[in-house]
Amino acid sequence: MKKGRILVVDDNLGIRNTLKILLPAHFEAVETLPNPVTLISVLEKFSPHVVLLDMNFSSDADTGNEGLYWITQIKTAAPKTEVVLFTAYGDIELAVEGMKRGAFDFITKPWDNVKFISTLTSARDKAMQSETPKTALSSSKDGMFWGTSPQMENIKRTVEKIAPTDATVLITGENGTGKDVLANEIHKLSARKTKKMIAVDAGALTETLFESELFGYVKGAFTDAKTDHEGKFEAANLSTLFLDEIGNIPLHLQAKLLRAIQNRKIMKVGDSKEIPIDIRLICATNMNMEKLVSDGTFREDLYYRINTISIWLPPLRERLDDILPLSERFIKVFNKKYNRNVQGISPEGVVILRKYSWPGNIRELQNAIEKAVILSDGELLRGGDFQFGGANSVPTHQPVSGSIEDAEKVLIQNALNQCGGNLSLAAKQLNISRPTLYNKLKKYGI
Repeated sequence: MKKGRILVVDDNLGIRNTLKILLPAHFEAVETLPNPVTLISVLEKFSPHVVLLDMNFSSDADTGNEGLYWITQIKTAAPKTEVVLFTAYGDIELAVEGMKRGAFDFITKPWDNVKFISTLTSARDKAMQSETPKTALSSSKDGMFWGTSPQMENIKRTVEKIAPTDATVLITGENGTGKDVLANEIHKLSARKTKKMIAVDAGALTETLFESELFGYVKGAFTDAKTDHEGKFEAANLSTLFLDEIGNIPLHLQAKLLRAIQNRKIMKVGDSKEIPIDIRLICATNMNMEKLVSDGTFREDLYYRINTISIWLPPLRERLDDILPLSERFIKVFNKKYNRNVQGISPEGVVILRKYSWPGNIRELQNAIEKAVILSDGELLRGGDFQFGGANSVPTHQPVSGSIEDAEKVLIQNALNQCGGNLSLAAKQLNISRPTLYNKLKKYGI
């Protein structure tokens, strides 16, 4: 049945033309875009039920970061629109990360028409039912978990002092330590809390999108600019602008950011007049900024501009006493989400959680608890319920003994555990080809 609206965003002209023929048999309206530059304005005008989103738009990019960035932008601008990811790079991590950011499903190129249409129409049907979209579990609505460690107590005292001010803050720490949650907490305690904090993954902005996304553009600024577009700086006026992964901004683009921060003015792409902005700036990175400055890959003057107050979030392995209360918090969330009744963690499970090194920090703990809640058969999470994806996943390893075949099976299983089920990474770790790994998985029934 033809119903609903779909927007295709893909830089491949051949694919766009093919879908213009295929999709009208199933959707009432089909629009296409060659890139996401005007995506948000088209969302507002076209109001699609589904966005079929390519993952890479730059000729030298194949990481999928652009797609991941635009998922967040779409779900922020149009929460009820379902996003289906479209990519030639079909690895498990990318799919899982896209789903966590709110994507409905994941399609790889080349596609099977039957499955392709089934996925898109299922996404459309869900959108048309006006279901409430998923929200990130790390959002500030859950509140900052401070824990009991001396480092976190010191950070809490610092936040209580600086939050009411407009001081620029740089939050550093490993991936998964909760830098975005801390930024939200600072905003919630500030005088700007009545307006929504605007968050930008600066590391995912390509050179062509940098100015248009941060500063906006006016109608006619370039070929696809059919309406004026508000940039993130302007959207954050009288509020807080959170620039995540700021250490990944290329050196040649840093001058433009510095100028906006210094002058407290921006100029939209294609415009000649400056717009004053009043923002509170919070930045975050997992990189060593002082080393970047000394290496000449990050401007020293920009570093000092964003580093009025510096807060370092400790890794989870240095907060062992916080693992259990954090886990219990996540259990409550996932019990509600999956309609489960897990009451806690067994003593054996607690020992395993405390022994693990948590390279992915709180985010990895959250993922481990989610999997355990889903897979558990009882009211307590036990050691066997936990699956770890990091390279130091010692608790999930099995001893290698017996015949050569037995040893090989265990080595393959350990590699899969370490790589979170990613076959490409597991094959690389085992130093065999992906087809060879497929054959061995079939041979051993893994």
